[in-house]
Amino acid sequence: MNKEKIIEEMFEKGILVSEDLLEKEVDHDFVGHLKEEKDLLVLNQDYAEILNKQTSLVDWYEIDKMKVDAEKDRDDDLYQNQLQHFKKINITLQDSSLVQEHSSLEVELKGNTNSSEINIFPSSFSSDQTISSSLQGSIFEAPPSIISNIDFPLTIIVSYENKPHKYEIKDFTNIFFTRYRFLEKILRNRQELLETLTTISRILTKKEKETVSFIGIVESISETKNHNIIFTLEDPTGKISVLVSKNNPDLFTEAKEIVEDEVIGISGICGDKIVFADKIIWPDVPPNNELKKGPEEIYAIFLSDVHVGSKMFLREEFERFIHWIRGESGNNAQKEAASKVKYIFIAGDLVDGVGIYPSQEEELEIKDIHDQYKEFCRLIKNIPSDKKIIISPGNHDVVHLAEPQPPFYKEYSPDLFQMSNVTLVTNPAIVNIANTNNFSGFDVLMYHGYSFDYYINNVEPIRNAGGYHRADLVMKFLLKRRHLAPSFASTPYFPAHSEDPLLIKRIPDFFISGHIHYSKVANYRGITMISGSCWQGKTSFQEKMGHEPEPARVPLVNLKTREVKVLKFI
Repeated sequence: MNKEKIIEEMFEKGILVSEDLLEKEVDHDFVGHLKEEKDLLVLNQDYAEILNKQTSLVDWYEIDKMKVDAEKDRDDDLYQNQLQHFKKINITLQDSSLVQEHSSLEVELKGNTNSSEINIFPSSFSSDQTISSSLQGSIFEAPPSIISNIDFPLTIIVSYENKPHKYEIKDFTNIFFTRYRFLEKILRNRQELLETLTTISRILTKKEKETVSFIGIVESISETKNHNIIFTLEDPTGKISVLVSKNNPDLFTEAKEIVEDEVIGISGICGDKIVFADKIIWPDVPPNNELKKGPEEIYAIFLSDVHVGSKMFLREEFERFIHWIRGESGNNAQKEAASKVKYIFIAGDLVDGVGIYPSQEEELEIKDIHDQYKEFCRLIKNIPSDKKIIISPGNHDVVHLAEPQPPFYKEYSPDLFQMSNVTLVTNPAIVNIANTNNFSGFDVLMYHGYSFDYYINNVEPIRNAGGYHRADLVMKFLLKRRHLAPSFASTPYFPAHSEDPLLIKRIPDFFISGHIHYSKVANYRGITMISGSCWQGKTSFQEKMGHEPEPARVPLVNLKTREVKVLKFI
């Protein structure tokens, strides 16, 4: 069919045709497939591929929403991945010979839509409730006794695949270039920059005392002899110095948070090859004071830093947690809460590892890494199988330290790969949970937090406001920069990705971390930030570093109300 005929026939059906479809050959039979499609408004090549493979009506609303969400987050890779997933599932379900084999996919898509209004937290159930139990027979041998037939959906949105090759300088420069381009797009939409936004090369030609704004990546930071802050910003066109005066106390305080390699916007007044800043703008997440809430009263819990294998591993406390999650201890409200837990996140450091810090061997109860993972798996196998366990690695786990870290190696932890209710993801990763036909679910950003040490030690406002006791300040710091490790020195990178893999491109509902062994819960612009606790007492290394762990705490989140309770098992 010629292009004019296609456009004419589609117009009669109330459908607009995109240019990319017209570049392909389209036969008349394909056009006939559209006669019953009521909700299709725009036909492009992606939609045409779906129509060619479908035998029933398509939910165009769902596909359009995927496209809108991806465009809003400027993430075409996400859209293409979701589209391929949609094609695969729908084709499978349409094929009558395969419906029985893949029936679980339909359950995953629909989830469970029953909701409950029962309040499981009476006044006697405090936010820091201590749960104790008898530990007779604390070595679990019997298989989990609590098994549910209800399946709750879980979708991996982002989990990386590292493909090693011979690295070149361009692999590292690409990290900075793609980072700059993504964050520049966000900053270009900021009202504070729009009117006078220009490039550094043009600023260098402007007259003094002219108002300008620009976007750049921080190359270096220092202090003048008069104790003002001066830093160098770079964009693809050049470099320029920016000065923040101590006589502007509010801006000066903000400037103390600037770190090398982050991308920021600056508004100020031109000088001679310098800009005197009057405003600093970060990419940040959009303002949103409302917490997304789910339709069902189900729960998620967040753990990290179990450190099995260490002599300081708190076995008794962890087994107390296992007793509770099995519904074998606690008061009635606590047992009911345990029964409604459907998602368990573990953000890294499952084991203590070997050779992680000097003289570690002296503090190991289990000295073989295979045996450490074997013991960890023996413990979590006792968690009831109706609860989905999502696990990412940390710096003590046996994977390479460079981020993104892969989702464990089967040769060291084979039992992890054999548990049907365990999902392994990279560090970092994004997982969507609890979605239904009428609810998009919650996006959970998992990051172990190896970069946190750098910002606690190098960002004065964080260090002075509590340091290791204030993981929420570090997490807010990273969300403002839309990056998990904005300073290149803060964490080792795996360079072989087409784009900086530590960008926060998709705005999460939950941001969870671990690493610093201190539990903290806070909200920032509609995002619940949760730092997991730990299951290890203070090590000699932590004592030398001045760390004060807060072990055996478990943040418990009601996904219907977004209320968070911290349970203590110590």
